[in-house]
Amino acid sequence: MVQHKKHLIVIVGPTAIGKTALSIQLAKHFECEIVSADSRQFFKELAIGTAKPDAEEMEGIPHHFVGHISIQDEYNVGKFENDAIEKLEQLFTRNNVAILVGGSGLYVDAVCKGIDDIPKDDSIRAQLNKELEEKGIAALQEELKSLDPEHYESMNIQNPQRLIRALEVCRASGKTYTSFRKNTVKKRPFEIHKIGLTTERAKMYQNINKRVEIMMEKGLLEEVKSVQEFQHLNSLNTVGYKELFAYLNGEITLAEAVELIQKNTRNFAKRQITWFKRDKNTQWFELEEKQNIIPYLAAQIGRL
Repeated sequence: MVQHKKHLIVIVGPTAIGKTALSIQLAKHFECEIVSADSRQFFKELAIGTAKPDAEEMEGIPHHFVGHISIQDEYNVGKFENDAIEKLEQLFTRNNVAILVGGSGLYVDAVCKGIDDIPKDDSIRAQLNKELEEKGIAALQEELKSLDPEHYESMNIQNPQRLIRALEVCRASGKTYTSFRKNTVKKRPFEIHKIGLTTERAKMYQNINKRVEIMMEKGLLEEVKSVQEFQHLNSLNTVGYKELFAYLNGEITLAEAVELIQKNTRNFAKRQITWFKRDKNTQWFELEEKQNIIPYLAAQIGRL
């Protein structure tokens, strides 16, 4: 029996660049399904502020890991790695091609090479700094002793920065900080074809500012109000929600909140580009030349 190679097309790039539209175009061409690696789109309560594709945008293409958990659920990149690899195994029994799309670099890396690279999560770090200020260093020390006793015994637990870094890794991954010291890349049973979308920075910023305006028109403020009682959760310490919580709490005006969302989203896009540019195996395409992507992939995969 001939074993056909399995191919995972990975689409990365900054927010508001058009990854969703491209992934649907490719899924229709290769007659395959889409796995989301956008950690903000995992939450079923969040739609407008995460630019989650609706049924009309999906055009009948099955999407996996979109709205599959609640903001109150415990979920991390370690669980996602296991879930996504299991889902891909299922998809590859029906088709030799699948698509992974998303702007969450850590989650993309988890699927492509495992999470031996020590993860970072700005929102968790911010929460830990807040806890350090409110509860003191002893509470964080006890948490690390419980989550990773081996690292607890070997590190300087009086150093708050190192303590927070270790706990950030534990909370983000669901694994111990110690386990990330192996620095090995997992071998996947499929070929990876990574496509990056980019455009000039001025256009990218213009797209981001416009998207935020459209989100507000669609009812982002109402969506934020609907989850306001959960604003303490890490899942809601994210761009588009934390700024409007500040408005609802009387800390800033609505106009200031919208400007902050635009500014913080632009900064987020810059960090995304920095992350994805590290991978030299990514083939980058300007938005204006995205018509070349299907021929490029067809040559790589051997399917027209």
